[in-house]
Amino acid sequence: MAAYQRILLKLSGEALAGGAAFGIDAARVKSLSQEVADVAAAGVQVGVVVGGGNIFRGVAAAAQKMDRVTADHMGMLATVINSLALSDALEQMGIPTRVMSAIEMHQVAEPYIRRRAIRHLEKGRIVIFAAGTSNPYFSTDTAATLRALEIRADVIAKGTRVDGVYDKDPLKFPEAVKYQRITYLEVLAQGLGVMDATSIAMCRDNKLPIIVFNLTTTGNIMRIAMGETIGTKIG
Repeated sequence: MAAYQRILLKLSGEALAGGAAFGIDAARVKSLSQEVADVAAAGVQVGVVVGGGNIFRGVAAAAQKMDRVTADHMGMLATVINSLALSDALEQMGIPTRVMSAIEMHQVAEPYIRRRAIRHLEKGRIVIFAAGTSNPYFSTDTAATLRALEIRADVIAKGTRVDGVYDKDPLKFPEAVKYQRITYLEVLAQGLGVMDATSIAMCRDNKLPIIVFNLTTTGNIMRIAMGETIGTKIG
């Protein structure tokens, strides 16, 4: 029995790159899509927000000299590419999906309309939210939080390369201590950086829990959906 009726899964763009520095790894996208499909098959309504770092990183050096707004719009378009890749992999498995873009591009994706997104979820479709919020200066973490609140998700599941929130980067400091549970205020006060401050504050103000987990461990998305204690819960 699933612990949550509706979840918002936040993926980094790097999650689609596999072991590569940037780009899209077809095998990684397929395995990730299979995990998401299994959760949906268990009766959980799934919304997804994916970042664009795996694509945007390839042009990041050039973007440093660009206007910030222009660079942010490029990053939004990178998330559309990733969303389409994820959608295609899911559709090939027979899972109905909808890519909904905050920037209108009718030939590529549906425009984001909140009530339509909720209807898609209720019909069992996986909804992939692309193009961030359409506004510069907002990260995909903030976009994920905004969409989660709008669709009334029960939880944000934030996939990372490590198995939770630590007091310092465990990839650099072996002595780093993992938190089983931590409050929003503690995350902000300690500047832990697991998500940007805007998204953490939005979750705090609306009492939306966040579970930070290791995305590279197969089956973790399902474990969260089933209510198993993994990763770190922020709330």
